[in-house]
Amino acid sequence: MKYYLNVGTNMGDRRDNLYRAVVALSAGVGGCALSSIVESEPWGFESEHRFLNVGVVLNSLMSPMQMLDYIHVIERRLGSGSHRDSDGHYIDRLVDIDIMAIDDLVIDTPVLQVPHPHLPEREFFLLPMQQLAPSWRHPLTGFSAAQMLERVRQM
Repeated sequence: MKYYLNVGTNMGDRRDNLYRAVVALSAGVGGCALSSIVESEPWGFESEHRFLNVGVVLNSLMSPMQMLDYIHVIERRLGSGSHRDSDGHYIDRLVDIDIMAIDDLVIDTPVLQVPHPHLPEREFFLLPMQQLAPSWRHPLTGFSAAQMLERVRQM
């Protein structure tokens, strides 16, 4: 399966955090392709720390749940705790790895939603997705990353 991931960080040495996360992700699958790095304001909360994000595409025989578990292991190993506080609000973090999409799969469980439910509204997801998979279309809406990005920028 082809996995489209997004790695984000807004604490510490952000570029090193991205590097270490990408190395860990690619080590488990034998390589990956990367988008350009995108810098953005925090989404869904206020912080003085800007985010760096990079899109990652990789092929893996792991099931979606195995990949999610693998991602969580990497986040913990890199020292990242929860990305929400005790009230459920987003907070600053060292590393956050999200599954943006998996081929044209649709998954809707309490622990995993694919495509990522916020993919259509997050520019820092859409810019890397547009670079990595310009012909990919959201399996529920039929929109490409470029079309979703255009909609976000019109808001």
